Amino acid sequence: MKVFILFVFIFLSTLSADENVLYRFDFTKLQGKDALSTLRKLGFEFLLDAESLNFKLTQKGLEFHTKENVAGLFGLRLKKPLENVHSATIEWGVERFPQGSDWEKKNNRLAIGAIFLFGKEKFPSGLPIFAPAAPYFFGPFIGEKEQVDKKYFGRLYKEGGRYYCVSNKLGLVVTHFDIAKRFKKEFQKAPPPLVAFAFQMNTKDTSGGAEAFIKKLTFYK
Repeated sequence: MKVFILFVFIFLSTLSADENVLYRFDFTKLQGKDALSTLRKLGFEFLLDAESLNFKLTQKGLEFHTKENVAGLFGLRLKKPLENVHSATIEWGVERFPQGSDWEKKNNRLAIGAIFLFGKEKFPSGLPIFAPAAPYFFGPFIGEKEQVDKKYFGRLYKEGGRYYCVSNKLGLVVTHFDIAKRFKKEFQKAPPPLVAFAFQMNTKDTSGGAEAFIKKLTFYK
């Protein structure tokens, strides 16, 4: 009887979680396909030197790496913005950190980071030219030397952008990121609709390159 009750509890918990899912992208379902062409067909955009990150789709999800000094950003603009986003779960990991990356020492480089963009309002980059304005965004990342759960600012977009180290571990990490709570704390209001998400790798000003992967990204209401 106890086993039956436990089974029912687990089933109902899973059902409830699925009912709260607003959007999910599972890279593992694309295993074996050509990465760049497949992601382009799905609407992904590749910025800076992202196309040189040696992408491949495997049972681990989307794997990418570099042995050089490269900055790449790739992401998806949502056809319909997601309203009332409460949180996100990212299943991802780092196999190799870039040597020299250290946000505490202002060398803001990373093996892997996510970017969640919100709303239509845009804020200046902080530079007079070149970098365009950007909406509010959060940037959770896995870092080797940074303090877990600490808030960091990038060199640009200090008005609307916030970065957070979520883990220092190698291998698979499951990150639960409370968007609504953090947004309220930082900007004193509920988050606007989620309009896009992206991932990045940046090994500029480091050595040894980096290696990372993404399995799945889920947003919850």
